[in-house]
Amino acid sequence: MSSPRVWFITGASSGFGRKMTELALSMGEIVVATARKPERLSDLQAKYNTEKLAIVSLEVSKKDEIVAAFSKAKDIFGRIDVVFNNAGQGMIGEVEGTDEEVARRNFDTNFWGATNVSREALKYFREVNPKGQGGRLIVTSSETGIQGYPAYGYYSASKHALEGVHDALVKEIDPEWNIKITLVEPGYFATEATPNMGPNGARMPVHPAYTKPTLPGNVMRDWQANGGTAGADPALAVAKIFELSLLPDPPFRLPIGADCLDAFRTKAKQYTETVEKYGSWSDSLEQVTVAMK
Repeated sequence: MSSPRVWFITGASSGFGRKMTELALSMGEIVVATARKPERLSDLQAKYNTEKLAIVSLEVSKKDEIVAAFSKAKDIFGRIDVVFNNAGQGMIGEVEGTDEEVARRNFDTNFWGATNVSREALKYFREVNPKGQGGRLIVTSSETGIQGYPAYGYYSASKHALEGVHDALVKEIDPEWNIKITLVEPGYFATEATPNMGPNGARMPVHPAYTKPTLPGNVMRDWQANGGTAGADPALAVAKIFELSLLPDPPFRLPIGADCLDAFRTKAKQYTETVEKYGSWSDSLEQVTVAMK
């Protein structure tokens, strides 16, 4: 890198956000670190001066705070080169056993919050940065955004929605803006956002109809309780995401972790088998469509 880049990181006080903040600063980059609890970053502020690190309070479920945080970044550094749209909340619970209000709050963070951060990032790259400079938008999705898992229904739905809106968004933007978008899909990593692993996770009690131990949701819960929560080292994933930020032509999707690669392969296999088995059903539909014109 010829000169330090300015990073805007959401969810910077824990998990991938904290690891990325630490890595970017150690690499000589400049960081606007945003968090619901900015006091949790006080140790980094003591280590790095205000020319390297700005800490901003941000609750991504509140749109006005997103706009204010980007505005503050503009006032301090005048530009943003990379937005790491990372803030999220984990949740575990059967679909029938999750209160709708709890699920909506999860969507407020994982979908609406992240989507509004992306919208503001695009506007910033296009209208604040010098024309044509653009920027990098890296969005933390999840393996569960590719494939749903038992007891992760609403969390998975929030990530599927995030995947869908960015899949459309990347096709809508003008290439002349020079904005690169990547969805990062981590597998199971040991972060505070992981359900049952700290203050950022929500865990619903088992629904009375789903108490049978052999049901997949309970198997998943048991797996977590007996070591599944160890996960992989998020620092290793963040190092790859940082490497991704330097690629001149980054991929739109980046699966990270052996389990996520397996999810990709499983999903691709399922789609292929379905098309091979039932694809011919659409042949007659096409004929009918043509006949009706």
